[in-house]
Amino acid sequence: MTLNMLIFQFTGSAMPPPTPRILVPIDLRKKPWEQKLPLHNRWHPLIPAVADVRVGDIFRIETLDWTGGAITDNASAIDVKTIDLSTVHYLSGPIKVSDKDGIPAKPGDLLAVEICNLGPLTGDEWGYTATFDRENGGGFLTDHFPCATKAIWYFEGIYAYSPQIPGVRFPGLTHPGIIGTAPSMELLSIWNEREKQLEENGPQSLKLCEVLHSRPLANLPTSKGCLLGKIQEGTPEWEKIAREAARTIPGRENGGNCDIKNLSKGSKIYLPVFVDGANFSTGDMHFSQGDGEVSFCGAIEMSGFLELKCEIIRGGMKEYLTPMGPTPLHVNPIFEIGPVEPRFSEWLVFEGISVDESGRQHYLDASVAYKRAVLNAIDYLNKFGYSKEQVYLLLSCCPCEGRISGIVDSPNAVATLAIPTAIFDQDVRPKTNKVPVGPRLLRKPDVLKCTYDGNLPTTTNPAGKT
Repeated sequence: MTLNMLIFQFTGSAMPPPTPRILVPIDLRKKPWEQKLPLHNRWHPLIPAVADVRVGDIFRIETLDWTGGAITDNASAIDVKTIDLSTVHYLSGPIKVSDKDGIPAKPGDLLAVEICNLGPLTGDEWGYTATFDRENGGGFLTDHFPCATKAIWYFEGIYAYSPQIPGVRFPGLTHPGIIGTAPSMELLSIWNEREKQLEENGPQSLKLCEVLHSRPLANLPTSKGCLLGKIQEGTPEWEKIAREAARTIPGRENGGNCDIKNLSKGSKIYLPVFVDGANFSTGDMHFSQGDGEVSFCGAIEMSGFLELKCEIIRGGMKEYLTPMGPTPLHVNPIFEIGPVEPRFSEWLVFEGISVDESGRQHYLDASVAYKRAVLNAIDYLNKFGYSKEQVYLLLSCCPCEGRISGIVDSPNAVATLAIPTAIFDQDVRPKTNKVPVGPRLLRKPDVLKCTYDGNLPTTTNPAGKT
């Protein structure tokens, strides 16, 4: 019988839960490798846990922004243009999770992680949204927007506003972009082999590469920019793991970089366990994000904290997850959406179909359809005095809703992008008269922007607009 149960038995009331203990602290004045508990930016089963927790404990994890402070609150986008993407994402953890008897989570279990609370770190209440240079990361519309850009956002409680995108203010649905468990060596090998094949053969075999223009097609293991927590750089162990460790860029079977904007307060995440202790990590905190995070550096990126509670479901992988692939490891997490989110009642919805900008028909391609929906929204809001770069960044970070609306009516997939109209301080719905353009907009101020110095081709709308 616990102390709380004894107190309740004799007094009729239970003690309140203790204040969550800070399991992973962050000092904003220090670099990722200088933190009290070192961070990591790769997935590998041999990256050791930096802390331990037992089920039922409520604990706090603090995180740097995903670049570790490389992008700053200044009046230039040069830090976005020149960022070394081999260093990201900086994650807090790994955390070893055990049951109340001290027995760690085992491969085949499910780790249920409840988000009790989260938010920006005190004294660091700001964030940024950006597009990478096309030669360095690009993004969903990099063929239309090849330049590095940046907008700074400031937080007023639950609301965000940006000096670079005037006339917009909205509540954030704060969430971690990355949350996941460590892979086993077998799963890590599966990741590296399939992504290597994509990088080598994708341009010849996958026609979607011709339309979305994303490079590289996959981010393969590299020791450049590698941070492995407690493992010291320069040792034989570090060299071996750095050559094998998976980048944190995509979501995978372990969860990882899922960028699901609704994983906020009250959410619960059921993650597969592949190694003893689960070795749970998280980071890449977002104040707000639109579905798709289309500009790539596209949420409102920030430092932050999460207060979490874990459970272990013994044997839960086999019980609840069906493999969608050739091995029992080809599973994916399950998520419960929390009860806290902004409430909007009026939306403007833009449709896209799987026909690209050249007029070429694609077969039931939801990515091409969503690209068309985003481009339609950008050109529409451009009529109201916003630059296209402003709208691109806005659609990446505001609480807009993306949907696959039709995926069976060949040959056209249909995707939609719904924008809450209440985020604007002007009425952006179509009217019987001309578009009212407010004098305070007129494309000034605009997003912070660099030049594009590369020579990759850009896509031009044949109707006359880029």
